[in-house]
Amino acid sequence: MSWALYAFLSAFFAALTAILAKIGVKNIDSNLATAVRTVVILLFAFGIVWYQGTIRSLPSISKHTALFLVLSGIATALSWLFYFKALQLGQANQVAPIDKLSLIMTIFLAALFLGEKFTLPILAGGALMTAGALIITFVK
Repeated sequence: MSWALYAFLSAFFAALTAILAKIGVKNIDSNLATAVRTVVILLFAFGIVWYQGTIRSLPSISKHTALFLVLSGIATALSWLFYFKALQLGQANQVAPIDKLSLIMTIFLAALFLGEKFTLPILAGGALMTAGALIITFVK
């Protein structure tokens, strides 16, 4: 499969996550809901790498790679904690567009830290995505 198909599948399951999470946090502390979800993800992900046999590569991960995976995990945990709290307090159709502004932030952070280039289509698309998210969220 191509990267684009994986990206669209990611978007679909992220959308499904928002709906299921909104239902799931209705009568529970949002941090507890995040913890339960994280345990499911942990078991699911390790089940996949065990099935694939790639679990054997775990000891060969370099310290550098491990550091950035840990930092990414911390960023993910914080993102999920804030996302679940936002879903608990707000409507999914308002929370999700604001959450997706991470796409715009990714464009800028990728340029800053990874040296990825800004192009006119990237800037124009980013501006349209930002405008769309703000319109969906705040225009009644």
